[in-house]
Amino acid sequence: MEISEKVTRFWTEFCVSESVDPATPFQVWYFGNTPEMARELAELVITGKKIATASLVAFNEITPEESPVPDGISVVTDLYGEPMCVIQTVEIRHVPFNEVDAQFAYDEGEGDLSLDFWRSAHWNYFTHGAAESGLDFNERSLICCERFKLLFP
Repeated sequence: MEISEKVTRFWTEFCVSESVDPATPFQVWYFGNTPEMARELAELVITGKKIATASLVAFNEITPEESPVPDGISVVTDLYGEPMCVIQTVEIRHVPFNEVDAQFAYDEGEGDLSLDFWRSAHWNYFTHGAAESGLDFNERSLICCERFKLLFP
């Protein structure tokens, strides 16, 4: 994602507030694939309910510039590029879809926080995303389970 003037201002505000070198590399991205989902999930991060996210490893392999980076810092935006928060990756694990555990589902902070909800919602999301990208997806497909901490605001 291109770094807009709004993101640059937000990044500068974060750097000043948290005494971070403005030259520190960072990524810019949003959650999900709809305007509502992107905003809702970013708001869950801001409230502290969401401390994890999942992505399809196969998709990350074809889009390495969008893939999670160990200890990486990201400006999370809404779907329209409005900066919402800054997070830092604290853990990355690759796990088959059917082995994602209840604690990770809870840490994602979505729906009723259950593993059943996580599996249903993510099965649909990954199936659709994989098909759009010409990738295969099944219960053994590797999922990038990423945990992060909120840095700003």
